[in-house]
This record gives sequence, C-alpha cells and structure tokens, in this order.
Amino acid sequence: MLAFAKISRFEKLIQHPAVCQLIRSLHKESIPVAWEKPKIGWTKLNFDGSSKGKAEKASIGGLFRNHKAEFLLGYAESIGRANSVIAELAALRRGLELVLENGWSDVWLEGDAKTLLHIIAKRKQVRCAEAQRHVCEINSIIPELNNCVLTHIYREGNRAADKFAKMGHWYQKPQIWEHIPPHQVLSIMHEDAEGKVLFRKIR
Repeated sequence: MLAFAKISRFEKLIQHPAVCQLIRSLHKESIPVAWEKPKIGWTKLNFDGSSKGKAEKASIGGLFRNHKAEFLLGYAESIGRANSVIAELAALRRGLELVLENGWSDVWLEGDAKTLLHIIAKRKQVRCAEAQRHVCEINSIIPELNNCVLTHIYREGNRAADKFAKMGHWYQKPQIWEHIPPHQVLSIMHEDAEGKVLFRKIR
C-alpha cells in the first residue's frame, strides 16, 4: 500500500506543468551555433532589428567585420514604430547602404530572421507596402555588388548584431562607430573571434 502511494505521488509530480516543461526541454535536440569569419578580401555584415512591446518601438543595428574578425564599422538607430519584420528589413537595408558608402564589393550578409532572408533570396512579393519598399531597395542594391552571399544564423550566432540593434533604442539620432566598437559588444566580439560555440535547443 505504501509503494502504491509513492507511485501515485510520483505520477502526480511528473504531471505538474513545470516538471513536464523540464522533461520536454531535456529531450530537445541541441545544435551547435558559432559565428564564422568571412574569407580573405570579404566583408561580413551581421544585422538585426528590435521591436518592443505593443507600442512596437523599433530600432536597428549591425556591424561589419573582416576575415580576421576585426571590427570595421557598426551602426544603431531608432526607427520609430515598426514590427519585427520591418525592423529586420530596415536593418539590412541600412547595412547595404553603408556597404555602398564604404566601397565594399564582396559582402557576406547574415541575419537571424529566416523568413525575411527567404523573401530576399527568392525575390518574393509581400503584402505590406512598407515591407515591400524595403525589399525592393535591398534587391536593387545587391546586384551592384561584385559578390554577395546571404545566409541565416540562429540568434546565438548573431549576438553582436542583436546588441547593436538593442542599443538603437537608446539614441535619438543614428549612430555610427568606425574601427573602434562600443564597449558593450567587446566581449561578444572576442568570443566570436575565438569561435565560441553556443548550443541552441530545437524541437
């Protein structure tokens, strides 16, 4: 009778929502994620957008690094009200504008918004007029480059861009950093340069 009571209590325990969540998380597969350096002669842009809460207060950011993982340029700015898709598109568009301004011709573009990257790569039409405007501008800039690669990375490998995007909320005017990055991203950039691997849980 005592053993039956223990089993009954155990069954109730594993049915508890928190315990169920823990069990599910332990059974998720982990995949390694790491930022990669571009090839010699290439410039790599990691970009991201941020949209906060119901007010959709949005900002964008990104950074450029070379084949040695050295910082070339970073940007961050608030863009007013926008959803996450618009913010991601605006971040990429601004990054490409800076590519042209700096004369980089072999460019690796990388972000963590998989759907957005699919839209750009496949040149798909989107219903939102503002989003489509960004898409058209992006697709008009890319052919001007000598070589351009567009890839997706999970957020764990896009932490530096995510930091710049979140920093954009702080400023009233667009910010640009050249050659010397802000101290807020130094530790992340060091870990990226060292090839630090982070693990992402997937279903």
